[in-house]
Amino acid sequence: LRREISNAVIDKLEHCEDFYPVSMSSRTIVYKGMFLADQLHPYYEDLRDERFVSALALVHQRFSTNTFPSWKLAHPYRMVAHNGEINTLRGNVNWMAARQSTLSSDLFGHEIRKIWPVSYEGQSDTACFDNALELLFQGGYSLPEAMMLLIPEAWSGNPLMDKNRRAFYEYYAAKMEPWDGPAAIAFTDGRQIGATLDRNGLRPARYFVLDDDTVVLASEAGTLPCDEKRVVKKWRLQPGKMLLIDLERGEIISDEEIKKAICNSNPYHKWLKDTQIVLEELSEVESTSRSYESQELLDAQQAFGYTQEDLKFLMEPMAATSQEALGSMGTDTPIAAISDKGKLLFNYFKQNFAQVTNPPIDPIREESVMSLVSFIGPRENLFDREHLSYRKRLEVQQPILRNSELQKIREINELGENQFISYDLDTTFDIKDGPTGMEICLERICENAVEAVHEGHNIIIISDRNFGKKRLMVPSLLSTAAVHHHLIKKGLRTCVGLVVESGEPREVHHFAVLAGYGAEAINPYLAFETLNAMFKKNAFYKEIKREQLVEQYIKSINKGLLKVMSKMGISTYQSYCGAQIFDAVGLSSKFVEKYFTGTVSQIEGIGLGEIAQETFSRHQEAYGDSQILRNSLDVGGEYALRQRGEVHAWTSSEVSNLQHAVRGKNLEEYRAYAKAINEQEERLLTIRGLFRFCSAEETGRKSLDISEVESVTEIVKRFSTGAMSYGSISAEAHENLAIAMNRIGGK
Repeated sequence: LRREISNAVIDKLEHCEDFYPVSMSSRTIVYKGMFLADQLHPYYEDLRDERFVSALALVHQRFSTNTFPSWKLAHPYRMVAHNGEINTLRGNVNWMAARQSTLSSDLFGHEIRKIWPVSYEGQSDTACFDNALELLFQGGYSLPEAMMLLIPEAWSGNPLMDKNRRAFYEYYAAKMEPWDGPAAIAFTDGRQIGATLDRNGLRPARYFVLDDDTVVLASEAGTLPCDEKRVVKKWRLQPGKMLLIDLERGEIISDEEIKKAICNSNPYHKWLKDTQIVLEELSEVESTSRSYESQELLDAQQAFGYTQEDLKFLMEPMAATSQEALGSMGTDTPIAAISDKGKLLFNYFKQNFAQVTNPPIDPIREESVMSLVSFIGPRENLFDREHLSYRKRLEVQQPILRNSELQKIREINELGENQFISYDLDTTFDIKDGPTGMEICLERICENAVEAVHEGHNIIIISDRNFGKKRLMVPSLLSTAAVHHHLIKKGLRTCVGLVVESGEPREVHHFAVLAGYGAEAINPYLAFETLNAMFKKNAFYKEIKREQLVEQYIKSINKGLLKVMSKMGISTYQSYCGAQIFDAVGLSSKFVEKYFTGTVSQIEGIGLGEIAQETFSRHQEAYGDSQILRNSLDVGGEYALRQRGEVHAWTSSEVSNLQHAVRGKNLEEYRAYAKAINEQEERLLTIRGLFRFCSAEETGRKSLDISEVESVTEIVKRFSTGAMSYGSISAEAHENLAIAMNRIGGK
């Protein structure tokens, strides 16, 4: 009923931003409002009535650190209160929307369509999580069981975990991706109340038990006063652990007891054994991938935008040392949108970082909670709790596929008894169609993907292998995102897995963006061919063997992916896949909305036409008769200043002028240096260089006399640091900020 009312209001009313029914439960009452904590009690009169008694209370007080205060964003929600962030929100919402066409439940019956969508656009991370929890709970899962699905413990890297518990998590991992991020979540349905922490334990949650069985759990110690003599137990929630109080049974249930009962309730180990296929354990097959002669390889590299720097600064150290090369922070080259050079589509996407209060993970020290396990293929009905469907599940231990592993997927329907049927989706088109042919090709790709799913194929290999002198390829990121979102819109995404076979990706950022837009596994075949050619030219130490190169290159990509995921506070590849934690910089909003739905584009820029033209130009240069590119790759110039390379804000002449000015105390040299720096904006190297200050006269306004402007000493009194949480900055920073605020009269 509540969903039908909400859908009707949102569909028919223009201004419904603040419409949010807090609860229609017969067991819980939600009190909330946009006021200070001490105003809650006098505002709601029933809270002051002595006859009003409750066995539980779930209380939340928060600063609006990253959202503007509003009714629908105020905590608590219908079932949860949350301290932290869900960093994988966009992906979680997309996957929940994609499930709508495949979900069925005896409890909902034919009326299940009335509860869609699970979440509305613009809702907060906690609101979306609350909606997902409510869906699982109303669909038949117990409250703690639903929480275990949404926020699972770290299981893949924990050899000490009980086998039944591990089997439970691994079984449901193919059904539900984790809602990942630093989180302490308290939850209740009116009969049970509990709390859990994320797998990293990046939010505090301490509790004590009194001698009358009163339990108080809070994010800070000392939140409520108590007589220490009455305390019988004090402890804290640990990473991935849960505390549950069952009010009907009158019991405090430990994490061990909760999860033992849930994990032993069904034969998950047997179910897993019956349905699980691990790609690495399948019989080896010989790869039928095409090999490249010297000139053919060079043409292919140029067509995909390879440069000499890609080989020397990126791929060579990755293959030789199993990790990315180290470099200094920052870059003085222009962003892709304002560069004179044609850039790959990957370069127009910048990954978000964790929010101010969101500490990044150390992927090396926290290795046990990180996971690159990926599941390829359709996702089962989330409400099939009796294992009525024996649909197989294909698992890979990490997402970067060797050529032989991709061949296994191609031939998977012939490798043993399983239900997988793969389909090759060609993303190339005839060069005669020119740049305008790319849009037609994208439409064909999306239509073919839908047809393939309807015909029973459940793994789609998005491939540009057929590129060549007469065949132009769609950028791998564009084709992947287009298919991913088209299948979501058609309600078919959970019916199929997406594997990308492309010659384009070679550095960590490329793989990260592909994963962010739905690639469950990636085969960078041209990167492997390039390493093989480099080995033949003795580009590596003699101690390195040919067979080591691909292994070490893949290992370096995996390390890089873990590092990239950790910056956003994400622990698992499964959560990262489809999470879209990127901003587009320099792409038109119309283009982004169509092919990268849900991605933020703050700065407008190029669209499909320009991307197609740049791809076409690279292809023409690769297969043309350019003297410069006949026998070698483009120099690049992204990491070092090169002739014919990318321009840099800091040039050798500017550095030289500065050095001479300082060492020789030469005023003329300094003026030459200052002139060059001040004129950088004319070269359009930075976003800020595109701006200028407008005078009052230009805008038709009157200039203010400086005496009319408020003094600095008065302005700084409005500075406030109260919303900076202790988890986001160090104790020293907190103390210094407090001293500063006291001195200037701030808050």
